[in-house]
Amino acid sequence: MDNSTEKDEKPLDFIRQIVVADQESGKHATPVTRFPPEPNGFLHIGHAKSICLNFGIADEFNGTCHLRFDDTNPTKEEDEYVRAIKEDVQWLGFDWGENLFFSSDYFDKLYDFAVELIKREKAYVCGLNAEEMRQHRGTLKEPGKESPYRNRSIEENLELFTAMKEGKFDEGTHVLRAKIDMASPNLNMRDPVIYRIMKATHHRTGDKWCIYPMYDYTHCLSDEQEVITHSLCTLEFEDHRPLYDWFLDVLETPSHPRQIEFARLNLNYTVMSKRKLMQLVQENHVQGWDDPRMLTVSGLRRRGYTPASIRNFCAEIGIGKRESWIDMGVLENAVRNDLNIIAPRVLGVLDPLKVVITNYPEDKTEDIKAKNHPQNPDMGSRSLPFSRELYIERTDFMEDPPKKFFRLGIGREVRLRYAYFITCESVVKDEQTGEILEVHCTYDPATYGGNAPDGRKVKGTIHWVSAKHALKCEIRLYDRLFAVENPDADKDVDFKEHLNPNSLQSLPNCMVEPSLADLAPGDCVQFERQGYFCVDLKDSSPGQPVFNRTVGLRDSWAKRNK
Repeated sequence: MDNSTEKDEKPLDFIRQIVVADQESGKHATPVTRFPPEPNGFLHIGHAKSICLNFGIADEFNGTCHLRFDDTNPTKEEDEYVRAIKEDVQWLGFDWGENLFFSSDYFDKLYDFAVELIKREKAYVCGLNAEEMRQHRGTLKEPGKESPYRNRSIEENLELFTAMKEGKFDEGTHVLRAKIDMASPNLNMRDPVIYRIMKATHHRTGDKWCIYPMYDYTHCLSDEQEVITHSLCTLEFEDHRPLYDWFLDVLETPSHPRQIEFARLNLNYTVMSKRKLMQLVQENHVQGWDDPRMLTVSGLRRRGYTPASIRNFCAEIGIGKRESWIDMGVLENAVRNDLNIIAPRVLGVLDPLKVVITNYPEDKTEDIKAKNHPQNPDMGSRSLPFSRELYIERTDFMEDPPKKFFRLGIGREVRLRYAYFITCESVVKDEQTGEILEVHCTYDPATYGGNAPDGRKVKGTIHWVSAKHALKCEIRLYDRLFAVENPDADKDVDFKEHLNPNSLQSLPNCMVEPSLADLAPGDCVQFERQGYFCVDLKDSSPGQPVFNRTVGLRDSWAKRNK
């Protein structure tokens, strides 16, 4: 795995301490972990934390990590999501090798386990409907009531469960429930449903089954079948752990994985619910799961984030037991740090203003030598065409600048990056609107390379491109998808009300240096003074790149929101 940045060694987190203790005691020679996504949507940055944890532990302790799809709900699962999840995990730099599994691999075995629970009088077929079951469940302060079907005989339960499997009942008429304790203070132990009727075609098993197991039942037994040693999940499953252990204990399985919970990733200015991300996609608030404003792994990839930056971010925030919020700036700084090392420097003008150098020959073009990276000479250099007419950034010129404006103004001298000193002499304006159309300047040919032989200094250096050589392109500027830190904070307000209306700005008439025509989709560069940009993976074509801004050169959002 290629790490572009290095992290200082940190003390082992509590999960790795458990793994080390298990190795030292001889309980487990090597860990076996798993990443178990549901194929009902795309992965997001929160899943990346779990991926890095599970595969990371396997890598660090010479173990293995399984990729297992929890495909127990055929109404929401698609092969498209399976393919996308596999691509995301591989892109992040992890390899499951031969250890690719699906919960549906175990459907026959899970059914046999359910039959065994019935025979041990630990499961029964219940005929309560969903509303009746809620009424029987009780509350945190009051015990539940037993189902009137709870004490059916083993024979009757086996007969009814077989009939459920054979499709003889309608959806919602019967379920199989574990027989545990309706008075348990833990609501998850109050006779939970372990099988329900769903007459839907499964993406892998087709129409073989019309009953499907529930997650809590499937999860622990799939772990057991794969002899997982450390079943790592987020804190919301902590109350489910007694049920996880109950199934394994009652069935007396040969192996008994240990469930360990850690705090999920909470990142501000976004939502982490796959259901809510699905809403954004289906209601066209974004342009698909890979929209660069989405904090899905595919969206981050399209935005220009690198695998190393995401892995480094996950390493930096660490693993803990207490819920906390991470500032979006931490994620943005992770990619900024990585791209600072690996991204070549180029020149691009987002809002072009023409500059005419009146004392430069009209028919002349010269090559200006420019470094590809100021701190890495191994990245070499390139030639920039320079001519009489250039484009500069419109914000780099003011007709009547204030004293502390150190860029171009009438009568002022600035340095053109890598090239010459120029002095503004006059402007050409639109007669009707007063808009400045051109800035006329003179250049000092003795200042090639940006230094004056007479030792005079200028305070401003601006970037530019040659007008007749520039490559016209579209540049997309992305801001945070939500305008508030916690879109879910007010439960009485739809989270979509907090969407940032300025999260995407498209600039169709940008000018960049001509060498960028050769970039491939996914290539990242730094536009000097502008930020880091990536060639869009979907909308670019040969010779016509579309650039997405990955991140600015500094955290302007934090300054903006002080």
